[in-house]
Amino acid sequence: MSGEVLRVAVVGGGIAGMAAANALVARGIDVTVYEQAPELGEVGAGVLITPQSVRLLHRLGVGDQVTALGAAIGPGSRYQRMDGTPVAPVRTSDTAGAYHAHGMHRADLLRMLADRLPAAAVRTGHRCTGFAQDGRTARLVFANGAEAEADAVIAADGIHSTLQHHVAPPSAPVYSGSVAYRGLIDAAGLPSWPRDAHLIWMGDGKHFMVFPVRGGALFNYVGFLPSDEGAEETWSGRGDAAALAAAFAGWDTRIGALLARVERPFWWGLYDREPLDRWTAGRLTLLGDAAHPMLPHLGQGANQAIEDGVALAVLLAGAGRDGVPEALRAYEDLRRPRVAEVQRGARVNGARYDSRSQYADLRQRDAEISDHGTFRAWLYDYDVQDAAEKARA
Repeated sequence: MSGEVLRVAVVGGGIAGMAAANALVARGIDVTVYEQAPELGEVGAGVLITPQSVRLLHRLGVGDQVTALGAAIGPGSRYQRMDGTPVAPVRTSDTAGAYHAHGMHRADLLRMLADRLPAAAVRTGHRCTGFAQDGRTARLVFANGAEAEADAVIAADGIHSTLQHHVAPPSAPVYSGSVAYRGLIDAAGLPSWPRDAHLIWMGDGKHFMVFPVRGGALFNYVGFLPSDEGAEETWSGRGDAAALAAAFAGWDTRIGALLARVERPFWWGLYDREPLDRWTAGRLTLLGDAAHPMLPHLGQGANQAIEDGVALAVLLAGAGRDGVPEALRAYEDLRRPRVAEVQRGARVNGARYDSRSQYADLRQRDAEISDHGTFRAWLYDYDVQDAAEKARA
């Protein structure tokens, strides 16, 4: 449809929605993002941007900002036993070494993506309460009384998506048996720590990790602990610093030195969902956690959402209004098998890190960790833009 400009509504103004909006705008698509909060914002925590996403962000024109606002993760990254005994290096680049993982503050990443969009493209204070569609258009209704029409609607509204049930019956949350404490700490108080390394300690039923953000000025830490009582599926619960320190007492002394500086961490329960059988219904599709919430043990939640957005943009570009449903189905067909594999891989990797019962002999666990670089290469060498262009062709 020559000259026809698609109108796409993205519901959700988090990292997933903003990444998708940037990818769509880059392909000449008219995008409006609807966010329920009165202003854009992210919690004070870090996110690891892995090499395949760094490649995509460079193509979207924000590579220099990733470098400026993030912290490159270097070759000193490693897996360790709880006492600090080295196990294996952490893969931090694609096989070619062209793109490296970066630690970023979530707020920095969100602001970076939001600033690339036209100001009128983002509408805060819009909580979606209704959806309908016919053969020609999709319609949204918001709690503030506003309504909107679009050729396609992208539900990027997270693990508690209000639009998911219009596509498929919601899958029940699956509690992992673990909670995570996390936060940021000033690197100046830990002068001996490397400011370019992703460090992971693995122990009995729990593990701990640290990586830098903001050029190494801050460290993002996460402690994963077993719990019989699942905490809320939220990023903003407040945890007990003393309980966190006690849980890792006797581990590598570096962990104790870091936790001695923690005042009040955030915490959240770790849940995922079984992979959905369907992401798309007509002119509506799911993206990011709305489609595939996953455990954080591969660091892929945000990264798979970025891949989703790029794939969607490629397949919608040039589709024309009549071709939207077919393009959305092609997006689902391309993305769903890969993401399901990542969801499963995150569960398996969490069990490795926590040395669960199948690892009575830690040498087996350590061997699997050493071999895990092959799976990471599969993650990091993948070019979703190339795959989507081939699918469209």
